[in-house]
Amino acid sequence: MKPDFQRDLIPRDDALHLIGALNAMKDKLHDAAQRWELLDENGHVPAAPSYTALLQHATDAQDLSREVLRLADAFARSPHHTTRTGRTVLKQLATAATISSHAAPHFTETAEAALSLPRTTNPTDRHYLTNRMVIDHASARAFLRRASESLRDAAKELDDHLGVQRFLAPLTRREGPPEPPPSRPGGLHR
Repeated sequence: MKPDFQRDLIPRDDALHLIGALNAMKDKLHDAAQRWELLDENGHVPAAPSYTALLQHATDAQDLSREVLRLADAFARSPHHTTRTGRTVLKQLATAATISSHAAPHFTETAEAALSLPRTTNPTDRHYLTNRMVIDHASARAFLRRASESLRDAAKELDDHLGVQRFLAPLTRREGPPEPPPSRPGGLHR
């Protein structure tokens, strides 16, 4: 029978594979949050923001959120989610899935405001729409960054777990099963 701490270990290859997937997804979310900008190089909302480009941000954010959800689902279906480390990783994945799902609606609202902006003649309404666009777009990008941070934390948890495994490896080798008794000459056993 394996000691309790060995049953709580996620196999090294599985942990490394998941760390790779988490880091790749983390980078995608972070890069999107950095790349998808609303403001021009002077920090102003363009006079005619591109509805198409902003709607593409929403579409791409939805795709990223789906990828995070699939990653969480795949891990939840694995036997590793029941370990102590696995429960922590699953919690971070669930958080990332929830947070990333909030980005697309905010990008969509930004696009909707951009579509309304050219038809707005009242300066107060235009100011309101412009501010709403900035807030919605910034919120969407913040959701992507926060989801990326949750994935980073999940990968760090697994990396720490691998560190514990490296520490325990020499101990588990010494605690192997006892050697079988030597056999007697002639193959007779008593």
